[in-house]
Amino acid sequence: MDVSIPRLQGRGMTVSDQLARWARRTPAATALRFEGTGRSYAEFDERVTRLARALADRGVRPGDRVAVLGLNSLEVWESYLAGVRLGAVVVPVNFRLVADEVAYVLADSGAVALVVDPPLAEVAAKARAQVPGVHTVLTIGEELESALAAAGAEPLDVDVDEADPAFIMYTSGTTGRPKGAVLTHRNLVMHVFSQVTHLGVDPSDRVGVPGAPLFHIAGLAGGLPALLLGGTHVILRSGGFDPVATLDLIERERVTNIFLVPAMWAAVVAVPDIAARDLSSLRRISWGAAPASTTLLRKMIDTFPQAEVVTAFGQTECSPVTCFLRGEDSIRKIGSVGTPMLNVEVRVVDEAMQDVPQGEVGEIVYRSPMVMKEYWGKPEATAEAFAGGWFHSGDLVRQDEDGYYYVVDRKKDMIITGGENVYCAEVEDVLAGHPKVGEVALIGVPDTRYGEAPLAVVAPRDPADPPSPAELDAWCRERLARYKNPREYSIVEALPRNPSGKVLKTTLRQEHSAGSLVAEPAV
Repeated sequence: MDVSIPRLQGRGMTVSDQLARWARRTPAATALRFEGTGRSYAEFDERVTRLARALADRGVRPGDRVAVLGLNSLEVWESYLAGVRLGAVVVPVNFRLVADEVAYVLADSGAVALVVDPPLAEVAAKARAQVPGVHTVLTIGEELESALAAAGAEPLDVDVDEADPAFIMYTSGTTGRPKGAVLTHRNLVMHVFSQVTHLGVDPSDRVGVPGAPLFHIAGLAGGLPALLLGGTHVILRSGGFDPVATLDLIERERVTNIFLVPAMWAAVVAVPDIAARDLSSLRRISWGAAPASTTLLRKMIDTFPQAEVVTAFGQTECSPVTCFLRGEDSIRKIGSVGTPMLNVEVRVVDEAMQDVPQGEVGEIVYRSPMVMKEYWGKPEATAEAFAGGWFHSGDLVRQDEDGYYYVVDRKKDMIITGGENVYCAEVEDVLAGHPKVGEVALIGVPDTRYGEAPLAVVAPRDPADPPSPAELDAWCRERLARYKNPREYSIVEALPRNPSGKVLKTTLRQEHSAGSLVAEPAV
């Protein structure tokens, strides 16, 4: 006898449901703004429904994966919400990736459809040639608009459960290949609700700018508070960051909340006429993804005295924020990542999952309704990440006497450059494929603009015929996104190792503060 309990409809909400709710309640209110144009909630909601129907008309079904490869735009955000509304699983793709890297994401996720920006069409075509399972492509522009016009605007009758996957966010792993973190509808709704509740919200806090690419978890999650509150999500243009244009944007759009990485904030507060600007609309300015100096934080506080300075810390697998550092604590507890956000429980543990004494170093592990469901198609990696019933962050931290957490090292071999994570194994694997490379180690070295920069320490296969930095740079540019490319190379006789054969990266960091610069910093 079948005693299974049927799934009930109308339980829980998705981010697409939030959009529909505001389209009914305040249809004329502005939902999105980008480059001087925008969408009302009614327009946004209808376009999302039409795009969801257009995808369905092309054979996309609930549970199918829909990849989106585009520069920041209204259409990319609409594509995300359309996939969610259809019950598909959205796969944002980093627009900086080369064709082989895009192909891996498409193949690993099992994507059947792709929404692509015209500037990226060539890369997409090369990637698709390797992944025949992608049967549907919609190009932003005339093709997408024609598809919307031909599709119906009637609401879809699709039962999307809050426990179902909503997004697969790819984050490179220590094994060298990216892993897809599966975020459910509940993960994202709980994250935005917890964030807004934890930080507090004023009725006037209605215009937000997440200064990150939409493919990045900071760009995705950063657009959700406005959607929850019926406010306006202002999308920042992709490409080289322009601090003057950003100040123009804050003034023009009357921005109340904005997130930027420290390098961006440093450029903003250095604008000569900033004191003459009308920035009174700002209520909260936030930063994360890389360290910030006391000098920069003081400058931010002095430049925006009416705005609270907030540090955000977390990772993709946690939707992403786990801890906040707020207000004067940004100075008083400089170097700390703060305290846990609402709905986040943490422990600091040793290798045996035993709590370490306060003040001692251990790995911070999480339990939260915002933690991902799994790594897509990787049960062993998932089991390892959740060993002992808690999610293992890979961050080694200590807790001070006031309960604030400080990251002292990264268990994962990772470099953070300009807010982007570069996993060393992935770059090392590429460089190891060069015929002149015997062994290689990637380390991070201080960089005034990006916080850290990747430096490759290379031992040649043949000491009499070592590779030149220019050869290695050309090799990497063909195979890796620009931001992953080493910015410096150092050619050595051999890499230092401990008795068990492990490369001593601590020694390399001490010995290599500079190499042979061969390329301009990637953007």
